[in-house]
Amino acid sequence: MEAGNKIGSSAHPTSLHPPVRGHASTGTLGRHLARRLVEIGVKDVFSVPGDFNLTLLDHLIAEPELNLVGCCNELNAGYAADGYARAKGVGACVVTFTVGGLSVLNAIAGAYSENLPVICIVGGPNSNDYGTNRILHHTIGLPDFSQELRCFQTITCAQAVVNNLDDAHELLDTAISTALKESKPVYISIGCNLPGIPHPTFARDPVPFFLAAKVSNELGLEAAVEATANFLNKAVKPVLVGGPKLRVANAKDAFVELADSCGYPIAVMPSGKGLVPEHHPHFIGTYWGAVSTSFCGEIVESADAYVFIGPIFNDYSSVGYSLLIKKEKAIIVQPNRVTIGNGPSFGWVFMADFLSALAKKLKKNTTAVENYRRIFVPPGMPLKHGNDEPLRVNVLFKHIQDMLSKDSAVIAETGDSWFNCQKLHLPENCGYEFQMQYGSIGWSVGATLGYAQAAKDKRVIACIGDGSFQVTAQDISTMIRCGQKSIIFLINNGGYTIEVEIHDGPYNVIKNWNYTAFVDAIHNGEGRCWTAKVRTEDELIDAIAAATGEKKDSLCFIEVFAHKDDTSKELLEWGSRVSSANSRPPNPQ
Repeated sequence: MEAGNKIGSSAHPTSLHPPVRGHASTGTLGRHLARRLVEIGVKDVFSVPGDFNLTLLDHLIAEPELNLVGCCNELNAGYAADGYARAKGVGACVVTFTVGGLSVLNAIAGAYSENLPVICIVGGPNSNDYGTNRILHHTIGLPDFSQELRCFQTITCAQAVVNNLDDAHELLDTAISTALKESKPVYISIGCNLPGIPHPTFARDPVPFFLAAKVSNELGLEAAVEATANFLNKAVKPVLVGGPKLRVANAKDAFVELADSCGYPIAVMPSGKGLVPEHHPHFIGTYWGAVSTSFCGEIVESADAYVFIGPIFNDYSSVGYSLLIKKEKAIIVQPNRVTIGNGPSFGWVFMADFLSALAKKLKKNTTAVENYRRIFVPPGMPLKHGNDEPLRVNVLFKHIQDMLSKDSAVIAETGDSWFNCQKLHLPENCGYEFQMQYGSIGWSVGATLGYAQAAKDKRVIACIGDGSFQVTAQDISTMIRCGQKSIIFLINNGGYTIEVEIHDGPYNVIKNWNYTAFVDAIHNGEGRCWTAKVRTEDELIDAIAAATGEKKDSLCFIEVFAHKDDTSKELLEWGSRVSSANSRPPNPQ
């Protein structure tokens, strides 16, 4: 896979870059890093300034193809890089040493859990301070500068501490290529005195970046396909289930090729929503155990063979470990391994290669699709409401459904929005993102910022609960500064509803805000922003008409009032099962 195009030497005149000592033709670390980011597809870098990274930021700003997006805090900068990576394939953020690095840590951990290549760059101490007994500001007061590095070692796939220009080129390129190859975040710390110093290892224009494609073990691939085809061709009613690792394996097209050829019904795991085409004629919904889409769970769990492609089975996706799935009936396809029933297992077999090859070996079998169509009953329509009747959440999402198209993308915050957005039917090419493995509340504000900055051809529709919004609300400011046009539905139901359904207590109630007034205060007359409060269906209809009509070029913030007990039935079921799993007593010793 080639990660970038050749960079012409005449494209970027010297005058656009910070003045450097020595020969004008000699490259610098700062310029090299900026060009590398552009080359791998990063056009926007999310940052918070601090004295250790200011010189580096000068060099990033000087790169004409790179846009620096200043965020209100490091956590949101990290979440924004996460959202950007979902739309662009890679993201980047820049913070300062320790106080910034430890603030962004939570967002980078989330990106690791979701297999997103995020380049986390930290402006580090002056290179002369390493190995001395000096105590620096922004640290915990010890002459050991490694606390930040040790924290990042557990949540990144590679780390580079650049405090010497002689090996800086190799350290940077190795870290960036590792992020792309493993689809995980990396940590790069750069001494604050190094970005602008010329050094002969940095050619004025970097050699184009290149990553060789991973190739499956051919014999292993043939054996895996043959064994899988024998297993599935004997089955009466097999099904396909797509999971979240379809993204990291870059196998969405191969999945569709397999689905088209085999005729099996296709379902999606909840955390894989948006990666499986819901407009496909054989799509039957979300498989999520007891809270599956109606009739989908029954078809999957009654199948005599199921192919799980890129799954993550955890306590959330398994609804408190309650899936009715038998290992001996399952084929598990991971990005680089295929396991058939209780065995055998084939390694160094890559998902896209495997799915494409398998598509040519399976007999067409539409039995399970036909069974699904026999038992399927279309969902009933919500009751018609009176003019002044309080708005119900299911009615809100009926109207959000009508807003979706190939030109939109949905960002679903942790909470009841997981369940309500899961029921949305996505048109072809409609984006969809949420963070199910890590489930960090507040993620969606930064992720909306980053995704919208990357996917300028789509209008982002974000569904955020009031509790989550209070964690990361500030970067609405950055959305307005960037001229974004997202539509944010703030669901005001008085607290942490998802926690209420797992285990209730007074800690789940939050102080109510006047959310629209808060956003209006952030707007402060600069840029385009429009807010509305909605209590009834008629008011919702009017607000959506404005947001998609006369206010379509503005950031639209719609506060929706909902009763604290107005939740999806799926959350009620899921919450009780997760609560049961959480409260299991210790096993007897």
